[in-house]
Amino acid sequence: MTEVLSSRVICHTETLAGLRHFYEGTLGLRIYREYGRHGRVSGVVYFLGGGFLEVAEATRSSPPLTLWLQVPDVGAEASRLEALGVEMIQPPTSMPWGLVELWIRDPQGNELRLVEVPADHPLRGRVD
Repeated sequence: MTEVLSSRVICHTETLAGLRHFYEGTLGLRIYREYGRHGRVSGVVYFLGGGFLEVAEATRSSPPLTLWLQVPDVGAEASRLEALGVEMIQPPTSMPWGLVELWIRDPQGNELRLVEVPADHPLRGRVD
């Protein structure tokens, strides 16, 4: 059984400004964090009750929607899911942003990203 610690739905878009206007201005969702490079925002994460909604600029290979699930041990999940015949898109990989991610597909072809947040990562919010 997969133990989900946190979750988010990622919506990829070519019109980030329009979706920001809707989610912030119309719905009034509060921002958890923004990210991007060189002073340019390319994604926004909103509080969504027990999870998060992330709106991010699409790339050529972006699926329209991705389910992001934080788990305690991505390696263990990869072994378990592979034994069950789950389609792997990307094996557990240490990403440049410090997370360990496993990308899989459900039977409908939807992308799921199982994510492990290492103990020293800023998302842990640890205060020393």
